[in-house]
Amino acid sequence: MTGRLPASTPRSKRPLSDDISNVLVYMSGHGGDGFLKFQDAEEISSIELADAFEQMWQKRRYHELMYIIDTCQAESMYQKFYSPNIIGIASSKVGEDSLSHHVDPAIGVYIIDRYTYYALEFLEMVTPQSKKTLGQFLKVCPKHDCISTVGVGTDLFQRNVNKVLVTDFFGSVRNVELSTVDVKWNMSSPTKQDQECRDNTCSEM
Repeated sequence: MTGRLPASTPRSKRPLSDDISNVLVYMSGHGGDGFLKFQDAEEISSIELADAFEQMWQKRRYHELMYIIDTCQAESMYQKFYSPNIIGIASSKVGEDSLSHHVDPAIGVYIIDRYTYYALEFLEMVTPQSKKTLGQFLKVCPKHDCISTVGVGTDLFQRNVNKVLVTDFFGSVRNVELSTVDVKWNMSSPTKQDQECRDNTCSEM
């Protein structure tokens, strides 16, 4: 997220966001008060995550950021955030478990958590032209469905969630900005072989 990647990292795996990007970060796994574990091998703390988002802000890697986390005691993961223009959504409050929705009888394991299930159900009805708002999205999993209490942190988010379109974060249509500024390309001088090919004197491979 902060851009500290090896030079060999392909473009498809780089976060190519800038200061006009709305960024969505979704996390799920085993968690507790102030931490999230990845496949029981690594973990990240709420402080480390907050500092990573601050680095993104300082490096102008987002305009607005939506953070969604589905884990036990999920709310604790956004309580340390201090960077501007971030909205945090958690599947459970501190002290609560985040529960699974249903089991796959073929493999005998739970395959999706309750919050993610109802969030996905809502988003599957959203089109690029949809007028649904974040305010509506924040109500996708009431306690009688989630069992846990969904937490929402909007103190760092400057806009009214009831006026922000869901497609600002989940839309697949990009806005294009046209520039009237002339751009001068630094073209390198052609090599001798390039010039020969242009003169149709290069040999065929």
